[in-house]
Amino acid sequence: MNYCRSCVLPDTRPNLVIGDDGVCNACRNHRSRKDIDWRAREHDFRTVVADAKARSTGYDCVIPVSGGKDSTWQVVTCLERGLNPLCVTWKTPVRTAIGQRNLDNLVSLGVDHIDYQINPKVERKFILRSLEKYGTPAIPMHMAIYSAPLRLAVALAIPLMVWGENSAFEYGSADEARTGFAIDSEWIRRFGVTHGTTAADWVCDELSEKELTPYFAPPPSASAKVLGIFLGYYFSWDPETTYRTAREHGFAAHAEGPRTGLYEYADIDDDFISVHHWMKWYKFGFTRLSDNLSLEIRNNRITRAEAIRIIAERGDETPLEDIDNLCAYLGIARERFFEIAESFRDREIWKKRNGRWIIDGFLAPDWKWT
Repeated sequence: MNYCRSCVLPDTRPNLVIGDDGVCNACRNHRSRKDIDWRAREHDFRTVVADAKARSTGYDCVIPVSGGKDSTWQVVTCLERGLNPLCVTWKTPVRTAIGQRNLDNLVSLGVDHIDYQINPKVERKFILRSLEKYGTPAIPMHMAIYSAPLRLAVALAIPLMVWGENSAFEYGSADEARTGFAIDSEWIRRFGVTHGTTAADWVCDELSEKELTPYFAPPPSASAKVLGIFLGYYFSWDPETTYRTAREHGFAAHAEGPRTGLYEYADIDDDFISVHHWMKWYKFGFTRLSDNLSLEIRNNRITRAEAIRIIAERGDETPLEDIDNLCAYLGIARERFFEIAESFRDREIWKKRNGRWIIDGFLAPDWKWT
């Protein structure tokens, strides 16, 4: 594994490329922000708002929301600029109590809201197949949070879809670092964190096309009428900035500390998302913590040396309680889960020595392998 000399991410991270100077494309993208005219970008956003209001017949935009700090920031930003949004949530099968409180708070800011719940029998089958085939329980989630709001936008003739962070840009790719794009099945396949699949790829004897209806994006001829944007294109996105705005408007962080990674305000509305992030350890040799610490380095809040120290101190963070919750939901034993996880361990980076799996040349030299 090769590591970026600026942050703490390795070249095993999907879409991350380390250049000849030893710096990854995510860090280079972040450095390019200093050359962006953010005042001009905000002016461009006002143009987007005016266009949406001119084309709308009711709701000006759809905002996909979870109730998290980013979606709270999205709602506040849109309301402050006079948009009339419809907020849409893919309802996780394991919403936490704090997740429900934060979602209720978001709605209380003054928006109409749809809690879109998918047939739990279908969702359970889909999540298990996703785990077995790609080593993540999150493909159904990612597919639904893109497709379901888009279906509603098309059905209700809503001209604008407003996302928050442009994760493709923040974590390496510059492909979607621009204003306005059409959201369709091809876009979801490329950027929707679905392992390059669409709903059609999951049709089988156990999951019929009709059962998978919520996961299908509308045809391009229909979805082309909906403009998709990332607020992170128009406003300089930073997790601490969006958290501060969300907190000022009633959002609450997790009182017991981070569920996974560094931030006590992230990934707190769902019991299964930590499992999705943890699987990066077997697949790529890094964790959610490395992602978060790299953002902190780029925003000049910690040094790379401090980040490496934190990684070593935190050690193994296997979310056993959340894994057990997932197993209970799927109806499988914990042993079966770890059999599945083991099948996704990358033998190119993991080596078994003296009965323990280790990564040679790991970033934290005093890591305690267990």
